[in-house]
Amino acid sequence: MTEDNKRSTQSQVDLEDMVASSDSGSRNPLGAPGKLLVGVAAAWSLFQLWIASPLPFMAGVGVFNATEARSIHLAFALFLAFMAYPATKRSPRDRIPLQDWVLAILAASAGAYMFVFYEQLADRPGAPILQDVIVGVTGLILLLEATRRALGPPLMIIASIFIFYSLAGPWMPGILAHRGVSLYGLVNHQWLTTQGVFGIALGVSTSFVFLFVLFGALLDKAGAGNYFIKVAFSLLGHYKGGPAKAAVVASGMTGLISGSSIANTVTTGTFTIPMMKRVGFSSEKAGAVEVSSSVNGQIMPPVMGAAAFLMVEYVGISYVEVIKHAFLPALISYIALIYIVHLEALKANMEGLESSNPPKPLVRKVIGFLGGLLLMMVVALGVYYGLGWLKPVLGDATPWVVAVALSVVYVALLKLGANYPELELDDPNEPIYTLPQTRPTVLVGLQYILPVIVLIWCLMVERLSPGLSAFWATVFMIFIMLTQRPIMHAFRGRGDLGKDLREGCLDLWTGLVTGARNMIGIGIATATAGIIVGAVSQTGVGLVLADVVEILSMGNLMLILFFTAILSLILGMGLPTTANYIVVSALLAPVIVQLGEQNGLLVPLIAVHLFVFYFGIMADVTPPVGLASFAAAAVSGGDPIRTGFQAFYYSLRTAALPFLFIFNTDLLLIDVAPLQGVLIFVVATIAMLIFAAATQGYMITRNRWYESILLLLVAFTLFRPGFWMDIIHDPYRSVPPSEFVEAYGNVDEDSTLRLQVKGEDAFGDPLTTYMTLPVAEGETGEDRLLNLGLELIVEDGRAIVDMVTYGSQASDLGFDFDQEIVEIQAPVGRWPKELMWIPALLLFALVVLAQRRRRPPETTEATA
Repeated sequence: MTEDNKRSTQSQVDLEDMVASSDSGSRNPLGAPGKLLVGVAAAWSLFQLWIASPLPFMAGVGVFNATEARSIHLAFALFLAFMAYPATKRSPRDRIPLQDWVLAILAASAGAYMFVFYEQLADRPGAPILQDVIVGVTGLILLLEATRRALGPPLMIIASIFIFYSLAGPWMPGILAHRGVSLYGLVNHQWLTTQGVFGIALGVSTSFVFLFVLFGALLDKAGAGNYFIKVAFSLLGHYKGGPAKAAVVASGMTGLISGSSIANTVTTGTFTIPMMKRVGFSSEKAGAVEVSSSVNGQIMPPVMGAAAFLMVEYVGISYVEVIKHAFLPALISYIALIYIVHLEALKANMEGLESSNPPKPLVRKVIGFLGGLLLMMVVALGVYYGLGWLKPVLGDATPWVVAVALSVVYVALLKLGANYPELELDDPNEPIYTLPQTRPTVLVGLQYILPVIVLIWCLMVERLSPGLSAFWATVFMIFIMLTQRPIMHAFRGRGDLGKDLREGCLDLWTGLVTGARNMIGIGIATATAGIIVGAVSQTGVGLVLADVVEILSMGNLMLILFFTAILSLILGMGLPTTANYIVVSALLAPVIVQLGEQNGLLVPLIAVHLFVFYFGIMADVTPPVGLASFAAAAVSGGDPIRTGFQAFYYSLRTAALPFLFIFNTDLLLIDVAPLQGVLIFVVATIAMLIFAAATQGYMITRNRWYESILLLLVAFTLFRPGFWMDIIHDPYRSVPPSEFVEAYGNVDEDSTLRLQVKGEDAFGDPLTTYMTLPVAEGETGEDRLLNLGLELIVEDGRAIVDMVTYGSQASDLGFDFDQEIVEIQAPVGRWPKELMWIPALLLFALVVLAQRRRRPPETTEATA
């Protein structure tokens, strides 16, 4: 027994080292250096809270522009990277060598150079002096070394290749050759402007990402992580394969606030994996379920591993729009994973853990669930419309009234929770045979939901910026951390105010330090990815890549998407999610959109960015490098490679979704009415469950090979009914170019025309592309074209662009002089594509009937 404890303790230490080395740095020096490291990390968090708050503008001091804030942000990240991450595996962990002190100070100085010399640099734009070049070269070299320490060699090597490519352009072979960049030009672009290191990615890290990571760290330190796990187990642990279902839900809730799949895997997996093994899951399958659910946490809004904020900048849409588009695929994916776990439990005839809840009739359970749902909806409507009525009445006093009301609700929830025992932190090495009761478990920690509600309210209703929303949610979280213990203990009649306040302050301090240390890797990754983005913009390699991809794929869009997916997986094996998304979206997202237009598929930019992002996170699962799989295997005691393959098998649904929403943007709720959105959610969920049953080879009973094929066909049809309807009935009719003006005048106002346009690209080469033409205001075709800013010459059956008004809608769409409109496709009335769902569901019913007849007589439980 002692040996087992020693082994489990050593395993726990190894896990903590793995998370630290990948997320927060594995060095924890003693004495004064340790205090300095912790103090600088806390100072970074306080700095980020300061610049996100309204206080600098109210006080008139400490106001930084975006470039200055990015410079200070990078200086903190570089200093902490050299302090917290050892140079090699043999480097000391309990002290900081002299050379690391020197490197940390030099790197921080180079990072802060833009802030310190901002006015002088502004006076000589594009004309760096020798001092600038020395600082820039030093900064780039030390940034690459910090990247190697914090994130491993892959990103450092890729960034180095792009720097070399920028300098060695004239000596590159064939189409890779370019005129080259001087050392002065390189430093100016990469280090002294906002085109390279200090570009959009680092700006997003500074403005948004840090605050969300800090919010998650504070929420977890306050006890929310343990609360989420306990609630998930109390609700689901007694069902078939219950611990695995609880793992999925707990990881999903943790993923809402966590930006790291590895930390998510270890945080929840330490508790869930042993329980999954206890009910019958093998070590590899238990680890794979945890990996799949933890990695999926990165596709779950609002944080999405920091990618959501980058998409706001890269795609040019609001944060609320990004969340709206990303939410449905993420939710469907999680529901499907719960179903996969259920099928695994059915296949192995597993049971759940023993429930502590008193038995209730099914009718009472259903009434209780519906009653709770109805109460939640009534409260939500009351708050929404109540505040909507209060704001005009109270005016500027509204925030204060809302703050008082929120405090009252908070105290009331603490009073409610004080009637139940505190949630204990379980020892993962101790066996758990009974589950916590649901009611006390849920009610004792409801206060943790309030900061999340504040965050969502500020984002979705008040439409504040993501940074300001996270600031107010973090402020409320700090208030909770300082006050929850004293108030709860006072209600329980056993409080020690001084001790409780000290513990709250200590938790807050630890949360500030943890949040900053978790941000080191992200800050470094976004800065280094900026080198790659800067090289792409400075050398034009993106256009070269478009040509290469087009040649390799022979213009076939499916092959282009396949190559993009493979590249995302390969890069993701060595790059963190954020850096991988930045690199692949900068290189390939414009290529997919451009080649899609040339092939007649008009793909929204957000769909392409989500496609890239999904395959980037899949790399955390995929062997041989999937770090999350190694972390899960360390907990489960299983083989990491087999765990990775099993996790990839479970994650096939996540790999299928991007291809589906590229061709059916309804899944991203693009141009979808609310009721239609609900219908799409229901049907898409059913389709994903059917897809899961097909890939798992089991539904009611084991599938026969042809049943799996039929189920895949049904799932495809439910996901993309338009594929079959387009074969039956073409959605467009071809209009001769000479009749373009008349056709444009006859089309409905809420419709569009599809045009094939022939012209020249930026280099004068022939280019044929497709575009969607929205209907402008006007009674006739001529009026509509005039309002669009487009003038045509129609003669000899040809339509030639004669004039494009500068800054008009036509100019934004990409029209240019002397282009020829060679094909016009006008929409025609046809049956709705959703009719194809009917034969698909009938085919599904036949498969269900066939399986029910083969089901063993003793199996009576439904599959739902």
